[in-house]
Amino acid sequence: MTYKQPVSVLVVIHTPECKVLLIERRDFANAWQSVTGSREGDEALAETARREVCEETGIDAALYRLDDWQRVNEYEIYEVWRHRYAPGVTTNAEHVFSLEVPAELPVTLSPGEHGRYRWVDWSQAAEMVFSPSNADAIRMLPVRTGH
Repeated sequence: MTYKQPVSVLVVIHTPECKVLLIERRDFANAWQSVTGSREGDEALAETARREVCEETGIDAALYRLDDWQRVNEYEIYEVWRHRYAPGVTTNAEHVFSLEVPAELPVTLSPGEHGRYRWVDWSQAAEMVFSPSNADAIRMLPVRTGH
């Protein structure tokens, strides 16, 4: 079995007006989130972010401005997902990025991973996501974008 690396990205996709794209997990009812995913091999974290955005939403991140926040969140991996990591791995290092798109783009979800998507105002998005680090990143969005 190939284990996931405990190094991941969180990508907050947003419009210039701070409308945020949220996607709902299939394996965790009512669990809304931004794009997330683990690094594969030795790929650069920006490449991980672009790959995950494409895999989870169908959006080509190379067409838009991807911003590395130079912020890393360390958190305990939820018990339900620990089997995906090597034995004894309990924490993950999550690197935060944002991707500004010009408007609320149509999304093509990864059918095995996500069931629905919504574009919502940043303040509502911060309340909807299940992950505290995701909520924190969304709350920082207006300051980071100057809105």
